[in-house]
Amino acid sequence: MTCKNLSNVLMPDDPMYVESVNALRRYHEAEAAGIKGAELERLRKIAESQFQAVTDYQLGALGGSTPRSH
Repeated sequence: MTCKNLSNVLMPDDPMYVESVNALRRYHEAEAAGIKGAELERLRKIAESQFQAVTDYQLGALGGSTPRSH
């Protein structure tokens, strides 16, 4: 895999990356607090979606293939 441009890679302090980590933290905190059902599932989906967006972006920045939008 060849890198397109390292300046496009997200660093750990990038707002997009930070927000995905925060979303995962909110999910785990809710789970630890005993939240169940639709609210926990909503938080899981938000975290999963945000991490998927970061992953897709990073793959594209590094020259990998990314899923096509519908």
